[in-house]
Amino acid sequence: MTSTPASTGRTAGRTAGRIALGAILVLAGTSHLTFARDDFRAQVPEFVPLPEDTTVLLSGVAEISLGSALLFAPAGLRGKVGLLAAAFFTAIFPGNIAQAVHHKDAFGLDTDAKRIGRLFGQPLLIAWALWSTAALVRRAK
Repeated sequence: MTSTPASTGRTAGRTAGRIALGAILVLAGTSHLTFARDDFRAQVPEFVPLPEDTTVLLSGVAEISLGSALLFAPAGLRGKVGLLAAAFFTAIFPGNIAQAVHHKDAFGLDTDAKRIGRLFGQPLLIAWALWSTAALVRRAK
């Protein structure tokens, strides 16, 4: 099958999106382990059975791992990595909700409006992970 200019553009766009998301996740994960640990502690929901710092460290390692996988996974595994990234973004969403419900300031989110506004970004991250890896595109067998 030959590629058309339109499909080449879509592929290039997906590749750029995947690389950007991977880099963002590696940076975010690194910030969990270093300079933003206190801010990330504000997002750990009270129901998480682990200490806040442990949760932040583990989620940082998960983000670095997912970001690296988005950057370096072979083409045949990228869809699976996209599904994992989307699942991760879904799993951490309660942390964003907890920050809003408990009125915790972090990352410059110092008003209820900002904290609630941030909630709308999570579905975009999920969509970005799925789109950039073509996780939901049916493959010819």
